[in-house]
Amino acid sequence: MNTSERPVLEVQDYGLTYDTPQGAIEALQSVSLSIAPGETHALVGESGSGKSTLAWAIMRYLPPNARDTGGAIKLSGEHLLDKSPAQMEAVRGRRIAMVFQDPSASLNPAMRMGEQIAEVLIRHRGMTHEQAMAEAEAALARTGIARPAEMLRKYPHEASGGEKQRVGIATAFACNPELIIFDEPTTALDILTAQQILDLFVRLREETGVAALYISHDLGLVARIADRVSVIHQGRIVENGLVHEVFRDPQDAYTRKLMAAVPRPENRIAVADPARGPALMQAQGVSVRYGDTGWLTRVMGRAPAAFYGAQDVSFDLRPGELLGLVGASGSGKSTMAQVLSGLRDFQGSVQFGGRAFEGRRAFDRAYRRDVQIVFQHPDASLNPRQTIGTILSRPLRLYDLCPGDQVASRVRDLLDMVLLPADFAHRYPHQLSGGQKQRIAIARAFAAEPRLVICDEVTAALDVSVQAAVARLLADLQRQSGAACLFITHDLNLIRQLAHRITVMQGGRVVDTFDVADAESPARHSYTRALLNAVPVPTELKGVTAA
Repeated sequence: MNTSERPVLEVQDYGLTYDTPQGAIEALQSVSLSIAPGETHALVGESGSGKSTLAWAIMRYLPPNARDTGGAIKLSGEHLLDKSPAQMEAVRGRRIAMVFQDPSASLNPAMRMGEQIAEVLIRHRGMTHEQAMAEAEAALARTGIARPAEMLRKYPHEASGGEKQRVGIATAFACNPELIIFDEPTTALDILTAQQILDLFVRLREETGVAALYISHDLGLVARIADRVSVIHQGRIVENGLVHEVFRDPQDAYTRKLMAAVPRPENRIAVADPARGPALMQAQGVSVRYGDTGWLTRVMGRAPAAFYGAQDVSFDLRPGELLGLVGASGSGKSTMAQVLSGLRDFQGSVQFGGRAFEGRRAFDRAYRRDVQIVFQHPDASLNPRQTIGTILSRPLRLYDLCPGDQVASRVRDLLDMVLLPADFAHRYPHQLSGGQKQRIAIARAFAAEPRLVICDEVTAALDVSVQAAVARLLADLQRQSGAACLFITHDLNLIRQLAHRITVMQGGRVVDTFDVADAESPARHSYTRALLNAVPVPTELKGVTAA
């Protein structure tokens, strides 16, 4: 980093407002920050704080109702607010690049990935198609992809999340831009893949000297990769400075609140002790095979190779216990969640409450009431056309849990249980924040009065303070109801705050199971240790409280 040169990016007293039918909404107010050549400047804050809005303002890619209200944005001294749309098209991709949160959404599903990288090189560097494809292969090789030529020929759906994000990074670096904006680029990835992407980012930044604006709500991540940090709250920068100075001695109350919410294994959240005696649930030799096809497909030679999503998986769960199920993407965690919730057929046996079930069709109405699931993305699991009241009343009516004239009252109780106002019953999902929608999904699961609740990465898409609040809510509900909980996650720091025991999966198999107090034991499996090492809590964040 060379701070003696002119800043690559300067945001000076910038403001932005959205004009809506309900009036003007100030999204950014008097925002100022600068990024020197070779510097990584982190921008942190909760959802809705203005992080991504600032990124889009810098890119000059805003909706028609957005209005600049003052200040300046400069790229290497050039004013961007004065540039026409045509002039900005020449800047975007060539001088400013962006890596997005969800690589599946940022890549064209109808184009091979090599063509998508080549398109940028042809447009901004004037290469021929042949030259661009050769450079695209070299760009992918620099990201560490093992067979870059093969990756060029793939469509996005044929690649993993980590591979797609490497393609996005290769595209961003391809034109040697002055500035790259990273908008939560690892949020959608498992912890080991995220670590690889971060290592890649650090290496490419050192090789190219590019300046970077790194948007994140993960303070542990920021402490590892950033030189400076700005904390944004309700559209204003409330604190900025060198990362180690801000994190060691935060001055603003909001910064302290964010730092206090970072999961730390030593800060245990109170959970009820599990009951002694027989297990509530036992998975015994469960296997799930994907890719099996009919005879005609096999005869025509079009059948893809079959593989196991889970193979000979066995573990148990006691009444009232909170068991963490962890592993990277593809480890089989969500496959087991689908098996236990009756959404995926399987071989083997699931025993629950003294009854044995062999195959999905064996699960009856009583089992499906007793075992409820909360999914990672509430937007995909809540009906957008139904009010919250209708969504919460469905399990009450489905399982005849209360008389019809008491349903509205019970819905109010459920909303109160997840700390939401009663009038939310009249709202639709799109009128709620991500954290509020996840609370509704949790309330719906507990509405059925289940004996087991499966939580499948329920905090992965939430910012750090909302994540902490949802985790505490789950622990409270589990303790109050006495239900067991299978909490699926890749965040070892978070699950060590909550769980009684942890089961680790790798490649579709269980490789480790242990009491949470034994997480640091030398006896742990090497894969468990890799997961633990991938999520360190920076020293600066330890001991920080919101007070």
